[in-house]
Amino acid sequence: MKITLLIACILAGAVVSAQQSQTSPAQSPPAQPPPAPTGYQDTPMQPNGKWHIHDGMRPQPRVVTPGPLVSLAPPSDAVVLLGSGQDLSRWQMTQGGGQVSWPVASGILSSGNGMIRTTQDDFTNYQLHIEFATPTEVKGNSQGRGNSGVFLNGVFEIQVLDSFENITYPDGQASAMYGQFPPMVNASRKPGEWQSYDIVFTGPRFNGTTLERPAMVTVLHNGVTVHAAQAFLGPTGHKQIGTYAPAHAKGYIGLQDHGNPVRFRNIWLRPLVPAQ
Repeated sequence: MKITLLIACILAGAVVSAQQSQTSPAQSPPAQPPPAPTGYQDTPMQPNGKWHIHDGMRPQPRVVTPGPLVSLAPPSDAVVLLGSGQDLSRWQMTQGGGQVSWPVASGILSSGNGMIRTTQDDFTNYQLHIEFATPTEVKGNSQGRGNSGVFLNGVFEIQVLDSFENITYPDGQASAMYGQFPPMVNASRKPGEWQSYDIVFTGPRFNGTTLERPAMVTVLHNGVTVHAAQAFLGPTGHKQIGTYAPAHAKGYIGLQDHGNPVRFRNIWLRPLVPAQ
């Protein structure tokens, strides 16, 4: 009798399970986006003929742990582009030139829809200080993680990225001269922590339409030198290096929207005037 009852229970359970599978099919987990590429081999070679643009085989910069963040206050001769309040009068949307749509509160500007740029577009040689923070919650990988950029004279990009334990192509990691030169070391802080760039930039110089001197940059990432008087090969771009033009001798400061949330604060610029 007990055996008969056990068999009946098993059969009943099987029927209920079959009915449930017909009426309540198992939910498939949501599809995850494919990992972002960590490098390319189908891009043009850089002028030295050694590496492709965004070459994933290029050696990764060694990791250096930076010291404590020093949030430099603007000196007396600085042009304050983003202070402690909500004033965005020195900025406009790059596309169309309208009022900036990025949200700002208590001196913290959060990336939004579309790239923004300074209203002043005749910067040439300058010292630029900027602080940024990538999201505390890590989402994505490679170029899909805390991606933005600082554009010098509108066309020469210093990459912003969450490069803390995040592999990507070296000429696209945080503080890289995008698509051209990786930083000498990876001085990135953890996600969510405030970081700083201190940039000394000299614009290209032309004699008519002939390039006499390329754009040069020195960059300190969190107080660590990552580029020292390095020349840009040309305007920066994804999978390409542009060609110099006289218009690049001066320009604006731009901040990129790359679809990832990034915060900015304490942005100021000092025009560099030669000593007499």
